Amino acid sequence: MPDYPNILYVHSHDTGRWVEPYGYPVQTPNIQKLAEEGMLFRKAFCAAPTCSGSRACLLTGQYAHSNGMVGLAHRGFPLKDYSHHIVHTLRKLGYWSGLVGEQHISKKPEVIGYDEVIKIDTSHVDDVTPVTLDILTRKLKRPFFLSVGFFETHREFFHPSSPKKANYMLSSPNLPDTPETRQDMAAFHASARSLDQGVGTILDALDAAGLAEDTLVICTTDHGIAFPGCKATLYDRGLGVMLILRGPGGFEGGKMSDALVSHIDLFPTICDLIGISPHPEWLQGKSLLPLVTGQADEIRDALFAEKTYHVAYEPERCIRTHRWKYIRRFDDYPGPVLANTDDSPSKDLLLTNGWAERSIPTEQLYDLVFDPNEACNLANEPANADELVELRGRLETWMHETQDPLLDGPVSAPSGAELNCRDHLSPRDPTTIV
Repeated sequence: MPDYPNILYVHSHDTGRWVEPYGYPVQTPNIQKLAEEGMLFRKAFCAAPTCSGSRACLLTGQYAHSNGMVGLAHRGFPLKDYSHHIVHTLRKLGYWSGLVGEQHISKKPEVIGYDEVIKIDTSHVDDVTPVTLDILTRKLKRPFFLSVGFFETHREFFHPSSPKKANYMLSSPNLPDTPETRQDMAAFHASARSLDQGVGTILDALDAAGLAEDTLVICTTDHGIAFPGCKATLYDRGLGVMLILRGPGGFEGGKMSDALVSHIDLFPTICDLIGISPHPEWLQGKSLLPLVTGQADEIRDALFAEKTYHVAYEPERCIRTHRWKYIRRFDDYPGPVLANTDDSPSKDLLLTNGWAERSIPTEQLYDLVFDPNEACNLANEPANADELVELRGRLETWMHETQDPLLDGPVSAPSGAELNCRDHLSPRDPTTIV
């Protein structure tokens, strides 16, 4: 058997890029060390800013409407074909696969196809880390694909160790600087520090077991932070993710790339790294290896992303280039679907100030050079008509090429799915079973 590398897939909940290597004042020294040893992708994005959709896109190499995960798995949305999960492709080469902690693409993890699913009480760092250490220190069949999923930094956040820490916080740039948002961000920081400790412990164990040199470490998250205007949106605050790779194939030495990359690019990257040719026919991403070897500065000139359901129906699609972002809503609901935003002190602040009454346009166009915060919609500006037409056309072409069911009208949820109504204020409001 060829000497294939091990793959350690370490992933968190709702972290976005709010870690130290991306310049945020969050104490994550272990993730920083990983970046300094590996390769950091500054402009990495998920393909769907929801917990199940993003993971499904990464692990199948397909867009959400192609793999079927257009909603949340724990609310009844499945993959169309679980054999498209990467563990099945790797098994043909002799890989053993294991799952610890969060997975979020099936109500029943045994359906996915891992060789071993380790059952634990929660997916918090304190429960995930000891079990992962046990796996790494036993004589594992090699090569292996090990998925380690942490609940952190999902809400509910921990309380910060000192209430005074909130005095020195600044929340997401789309939110006002208030005591409520500062306290909210202080709690996020506490959760991020816990996440970092878990990542560090697992990486130390990988070193101690003598596996580091032969293991590709993939460290990422599902989507943006769980604050209003971030998670479950198609703004960069919702789509932007940390992505650090370390290991064989040139992912070493503190490299950095500014290329546009997507979660769907990881499956084809692994295929190229271990020599799978041709790639599985369903893959829709592009290998990152040309960026690593220096053969290319870019592998694409645009990214596409989508949302259909989070806890409620809110169909949107977008295209992002280095300069422009175009977002299209495919529904006549006039305002924010508030249940799709996690409850929080920051959300309460916006609701108190009339967020529910604000309208959302059908089309949004942003110049990311002059408006990186995506605050000034240029869709109705005559000076930007050419950009609007071009991006609208490219988005429609992508939808046709990938057979997006949204082109035929509203996308129905599967039978038995659990949904919130669009006029609910909270994901905790009573749900309906389809």
